[in-house]
Amino acid sequence: MAGDKLPTIHSLDRPEDLKGLLRQDRGDDCLSCKIVGSGALFGLGAYSYFSGMSQLEKQRQAILQSKSMFGMRSRRFGITGISLGLVWMGLWRAFR
Repeated sequence: MAGDKLPTIHSLDRPEDLKGLLRQDRGDDCLSCKIVGSGALFGLGAYSYFSGMSQLEKQRQAILQSKSMFGMRSRRFGITGISLGLVWMGLWRAFR
């Protein structure tokens, strides 16, 4: 307890530097962790796209017969959007 340093009132009065706090809070990430993490997200994006498009083509006839408000185009857009989102997260993970 004797070694603890109490902050002065003057130091508590001014706001702390946000960039400095974020820099301290950000943990160091090893290169292999970034590679594995981004690779997993790239793989998920690719898997999501190819398996989603495959399933969509298998169900094409049923979708077209159902006269649903969401046709083939909007479903393709949804699959592509999810896949691109996963790939974007992989890029962010790799370079951030």
